[in-house]
Amino acid sequence: MSKSELAGRWALILGASSGFGAATARALARAGMNIFGVHLDTRATLDRAQQVIADIEAAGRRAVFFNTNAADARKREQVLDRIQEVLSQDTEKSIHFVLHSLAFGSLLPFISDDPQGAITEEQMDMTLRVMAHSLVYWVQGLVRRNLLQRGSRVYALSSAGAERVVVPYGAVSAAKAALESHVRQLALELGPRGIAVNCLRPGVTDTPALRAIPGHEHWMQEALQRNPGGRLTTPEDVAAVLVALADPAVTWISGAVIPVDGGEIIVG
Repeated sequence: MSKSELAGRWALILGASSGFGAATARALARAGMNIFGVHLDTRATLDRAQQVIADIEAAGRRAVFFNTNAADARKREQVLDRIQEVLSQDTEKSIHFVLHSLAFGSLLPFISDDPQGAITEEQMDMTLRVMAHSLVYWVQGLVRRNLLQRGSRVYALSSAGAERVVVPYGAVSAAKAALESHVRQLALELGPRGIAVNCLRPGVTDTPALRAIPGHEHWMQEALQRNPGGRLTTPEDVAAVLVALADPAVTWISGAVIPVDGGEIIVG
């Protein structure tokens, strides 16, 4: 794939300021794409988003970023309205590539001797809404505005937690399983429109989201010992695969869960 095949096209990255989202935004910009980025950063972490923007612009591409809550319905509509406005003035009128990389949820157990230590209905609902259901709502909004066209593709990021469980990861495991189910359903319903929807399942990766999980050091050490490649997955590994899958010639993969882990998942 030559850079010219992606030059001038637009990508939308949900969760664009760190981890997989930031790495993918940078990689797609180097491949020639302009980037819409949605992120949620406080003043203490805003420099992360600013650096991603600077890197995109250094690659000669446009960066239109929104520091807002991607899981809030009203704010989502505001961002989509602004995206539509930008694209109405651009030679490219649609979004070629979407990445859902939102990682925020409750890490409390379902059962606890202390009722205050167990997950609540609100926390469970929030986790599923942010990490799974928001994919559906963003795609709905994009389709209603005709911002996804034949040849567009949508990717979400799951994890081995969709199948494997540990105590504090229950709500996130449920969200990842739901996310994979949503991907299959969207692939079915968007197939007639020529829009592909897939899910990548990275191996254990040292990201801010992973570091927020209690006991993550054990997971990292276990993955290092188990992975046939002898190292952890990196955000750049995942970004490289996503750039390859952004190739306009790649159209006949949809509804799939694709491991990007160097074979980590196959080792018991």
